[in-house]
Amino acid sequence: MMVIRLPLFPSRIPVILSLLAAATVARSEPAPAVFPGRHWEVRQPAEVGLSVARLERLRSLVGGRGCVVRHGYLVYTWGDPSESGDVASAVKPVISTLLFLAVQEGKLSSVDERVADFEPRLKTLNDGKDAGITWRHFASQTSGYGLVEPPGAAWAYNDCALALYYDTLTEKVFGTNGSEILRTRLAEPLQFEDRYTFDAFGRADRPGRLALSVRDFARFGLLYLRQGRWRDEQLLRPEFVRMALHSPISPRTPRTNGQEAAMLPGQRTLGGGRDQTPTGPGFYSFNWWLNGTNAAGQRLFVDAPPDAFAASGHGGKRVLFVVPSLDLIVSWNDSDIEDHDTSPENPKTKMNQAVRLLTEAVAK
Repeated sequence: MMVIRLPLFPSRIPVILSLLAAATVARSEPAPAVFPGRHWEVRQPAEVGLSVARLERLRSLVGGRGCVVRHGYLVYTWGDPSESGDVASAVKPVISTLLFLAVQEGKLSSVDERVADFEPRLKTLNDGKDAGITWRHFASQTSGYGLVEPPGAAWAYNDCALALYYDTLTEKVFGTNGSEILRTRLAEPLQFEDRYTFDAFGRADRPGRLALSVRDFARFGLLYLRQGRWRDEQLLRPEFVRMALHSPISPRTPRTNGQEAAMLPGQRTLGGGRDQTPTGPGFYSFNWWLNGTNAAGQRLFVDAPPDAFAASGHGGKRVLFVVPSLDLIVSWNDSDIEDHDTSPENPKTKMNQAVRLLTEAVAK
């Protein structure tokens, strides 16, 4: 085999070595992750590879108010992104984040600890059937609370169970009110800009209903997108982020038969009833909606990458949607979308249309 040797001019050697060194540094040192400070750093959509035309169509479809974040920059808003409002069931992943923080701080041994250790009345409720409810059951909507099934046996989107989850976690595990826990564990570290409270309608009306702005909700999404890290601090350990986003309940989990059982005296609801939707098995993980598949093989968001996940309230009217593979977040409130529950494998729902416009906004 003939080897051809090209002449190497000594004067060019330093230049070549410098270029090789720069290339090596570029490969080994990725750009640092961007986080907002007291205010979001703003970029134009085109600067981060997004189509303004697609984002404008997203705004028209969704309505209400919202914001889009990419690569840690605020790149598009509509309505008033500073307005604080109730996020309805999109609060649920926030409550489960407080659960993870309780374990992280040593207030609980694990998510599989029994809730009855903090609410002893569960030990005798329904002849002891509810004694086995764990925090994981609450976060997976499989507690069987107020229903005849034992813990872990059936799916039931249950706002009475959610209220017990919130009340026991805040009052008996943390020993204070939800807004104070939110302030110290999330709002201040993430530097929320706008009003936030777990008493969206006042302390006498369904405490646990979270009110915050879409741009502050996007900060919460960025925390999960950055694997629990915020600037130089690991606020939530990576294993809890993995648990939250990779622990869907089995697609084969049956829906409750709906037969009711006794609840604790004076039990309240955070909003709805004990069995609100069949949609959940295969998609639901620590109160996040994952873009997984159900027993029929249907994907929740057919036009989004499989790693997408969401917090959703009122059927999609109030949403935080995160796509890690695209480094992309959208948050909206008071939208015109109410068909989240009928979205599996249905590209025609407004929820899926919004997701498609968001992903299509990314320049190919």
